[in-house]
Amino acid sequence: MTQQKDAKIDGSLVEHINRAASQYPTELGSQSFDLVDIEHEKDQMINIARLHARQEYDRIMQLVEVLQQQAAEIKKRLDMTDHIHAAEYAFVPQPGHSYWLLWDSASEVHRLTMTGPEEWSAGIPENYSYVDCVTMLGDYTWVVMPEDYK
Repeated sequence: MTQQKDAKIDGSLVEHINRAASQYPTELGSQSFDLVDIEHEKDQMINIARLHARQEYDRIMQLVEVLQQQAAEIKKRLDMTDHIHAAEYAFVPQPGHSYWLLWDSASEVHRLTMTGPEEWSAGIPENYSYVDCVTMLGDYTWVVMPEDYK
């Protein structure tokens, strides 16, 4: 073990500083430095960390919102698909084609038909009430077509 030597300068005891282990410059020709206000640095670091974490949180919440909207759309498609498959129809629907879902009050059933409300030559039968225009997608789920499409 090396012994450290203390020195007296102007009658004051100065402890020996190991220059290799000191985090501060100890030579006269060293670069000058200012002491760092640690509390200020900690405040800046926490503020920056909170800013970046908030930005990341907001971005993730936007993605969650998009995923919730997509999940709601898929749920609507699945509900409509169940509704269509419970309806009566006498043809094989094809993906990409539009059909009409109607309520037959005489039989008290939903029916899927190829004939829209404007396509009847003698008028819509009295017991038919049109519900929605629907289209089968390529994955065999059904979607309701927008009003302007009808």
